[in-house]
Amino acid sequence: MAHKKGGGSSRNGRDSNAQKLGVKTFGGQRVTAGSIIVRQRGTHIRPGTGVGEARDHSLFALVDGQVVFERVGKDRRRVSVAAAAAADTAG
Repeated sequence: MAHKKGGGSSRNGRDSNAQKLGVKTFGGQRVTAGSIIVRQRGTHIRPGTGVGEARDHSLFALVDGQVVFERVGKDRRRVSVAAAAAADTAG
């Protein structure tokens, strides 16, 4: 005989919130300075020109412009922001 009652439901009920990681702004899209480009754990994607890295390794735009993803070597990726020309922002 069981020494404890079913009790399964009282032991369940713990779950963590989703971390919502991944690419938030894809290549070719326009961003403003401060916009999040990638949320990641570790540096799977490295920051290039016009991109900063936060303490949690998230990547964000330092300047207004267009997002560019590129391959570096065989297995590295880098994201940059090509700064918008002055004529684009004036009009």
